[in-house]
Amino acid sequence: MRDKTTSFDIAELAGVSQPTVSRALRGDPTVSEATRKRIEAIAVQLNYRIDKNASNLRRGQSRTLALLFFQDPTPDESMINPFFLSMLGSILRTCAQRGYDLLTSFQQLSSNWHFEYEDSRKADGIILLGYGDFALYQERLELLVVQGTHFVMWGSARPGQGWATMGCDNHAGGRAAGEHLIGLGRKRIAFLGDASPRYPEFQDRYRGLGDAMRAAGLRTDPGLQADAITTEEAGHEAALRLIGRDIPFDAIFAASDLIAIGAMRALEEKGLRVPEDVSIVGFDDIPAAALSHPPLTTIAQDYARAGELLVDALIGQIDGATSEHAMLMPRLVVRRSTSA
Repeated sequence: MRDKTTSFDIAELAGVSQPTVSRALRGDPTVSEATRKRIEAIAVQLNYRIDKNASNLRRGQSRTLALLFFQDPTPDESMINPFFLSMLGSILRTCAQRGYDLLTSFQQLSSNWHFEYEDSRKADGIILLGYGDFALYQERLELLVVQGTHFVMWGSARPGQGWATMGCDNHAGGRAAGEHLIGLGRKRIAFLGDASPRYPEFQDRYRGLGDAMRAAGLRTDPGLQADAITTEEAGHEAALRLIGRDIPFDAIFAASDLIAIGAMRALEEKGLRVPEDVSIVGFDDIPAAALSHPPLTTIAQDYARAGELLVDALIGQIDGATSEHAMLMPRLVVRRSTSA
């Protein structure tokens, strides 16, 4: 008995020919949507993987990588999270050093990325930055694995996932933020950010904060957590909700700098002083963090090394290597939002 599923196995279960299976998994538009979805579901169920190396030998290489940004809501027209913009320079520089061109675009969730980039020979692999609600995004990643797409993403690795993730040690960053605030004598620390599995990076940051508080003999209060996505407006609204609950707090750990900047605006509107009344820590160290009023204490991610990791891991895949998950350690950057 074979221990490896083949496209012929999928064809038999789907009641189609093997070439139809191959075309469907490449995203060929000549295959009907109903047939394609049936084949994709069977492929995922059987844990099928297209042989990336054989496929690469057949089609040759373009020496181009595709960088796809998730469209985030922003006050301007960029629709790109400032954190990822900060990473762009490193990705471009590393591509140039490795002899690759870089094609950049937005993630069109309605399109088939494998067919649009790898199968069309526009790019040899894909770097994914940003994903929104991970529960909705995961299905797309699983399909890329089935299709044999060379890709890496920035985010939070989870047990059992079949793709390579480069990211920051979000738990360690959350713990560092908590330890810093506790060291300042803060005991009622709020968290702004969606801490559910839908946003795994935020969830890890919240868990790190909780571990720091428990280690100091403090307890987390569920009433001091307010959901927010990564925008200033969401941070502003979350902070207003937090204040409206009338539960005492003396510090805020925001899941991103943008959330923290919006929260500081809400605190000022309500007559609360930063850092005298409320100390606040963000996450990312985007350029705006140092320019906010007051300048924001934050957990910094290593943009330069992040870009190198993503590009080198993807090129390794293209060359036949297996990409492993990698995490970078963040560092605390202290500014006036936590020190008088």
